[in-house]
Amino acid sequence: MTELGFIGLGIMGKPMASHLVAAGHIVHVCDLAEESVKHLCSLGAKGCSCSREIAQRSDIIFIMVPDTPDVEAVLFGANGVAEGLKPGSIVVDMSSISPIATKEFAKRLGALGVKMLDAPVSGGQVGAENATLSIMVGGPVDVFNQIKPYFELMGKNIVHVGDHGDGQTCKVANQIVVALTIEAVAEALLFASKAGADPAKVRAALLGGFAQSRILELHGERMIQHNFKPGFRIRLHQKDLNLALDAARSMGLSLPNTSLAQTLFNAVAAQGGSDLDHSAMVLALEKLANHAIRG
Repeated sequence: MTELGFIGLGIMGKPMASHLVAAGHIVHVCDLAEESVKHLCSLGAKGCSCSREIAQRSDIIFIMVPDTPDVEAVLFGANGVAEGLKPGSIVVDMSSISPIATKEFAKRLGALGVKMLDAPVSGGQVGAENATLSIMVGGPVDVFNQIKPYFELMGKNIVHVGDHGDGQTCKVANQIVVALTIEAVAEALLFASKAGADPAKVRAALLGGFAQSRILELHGERMIQHNFKPGFRIRLHQKDLNLALDAARSMGLSLPNTSLAQTLFNAVAAQGGSDLDHSAMVLALEKLANHAIRG
């Protein structure tokens, strides 16, 4: 029986790994947070002490960690995956990281006889918990077809985008759309509230028209209630927009509204809000308006 490994049991990784366990797979898990490992083990997973041990015990290794340096450390650092890999293994990186670095990681793993997919996700904590994530995949199509049954346990909209790095490029594009839509929803609700209308009723009306979106539905409600318990943290969205803006500069491309969204995230982070949900971007606009949205 194919044995799976899962490295990174945070807000997203823990429910994603739990779906693999619930489906009856042998899943070896590893994370810096011991409580997360204990929780997965209580569901039937097998705990490991480090990434190297995960690689030694697993045929397919899933990674879900915050940033490019984290993936590099998991793969090639001390006690990393590369130290325990078996030829023929498959590494599936579901983190959201640099497309350029992803291509380099794929080359380094290929030299070890190991195949790789980049498969970042969208859908947030709710999508991870409900196994309804969108999964954007880069890498060889035959490897994608081999891994797709596992993806189907974690998500619903699963698309093979192209070669190594293309999944990450797609995720960066996704994060541009999400950030700009959060900004638009925040401006609209702030405008309505400042004008004296009930923002909750305005949101309900907009959900029935062309302005409807999942962000208006979910994050609009967060903004009205000022509930910014993190589903996806501002600091992670800042990281993703940095990838977009860095790549844009290298291509000679201007992304003016992406830059504005990043500036608003930066303003909230400067006030100590980097670990708030990214819907908390509205706090920067509220300061500019000297007005808070009232539910």
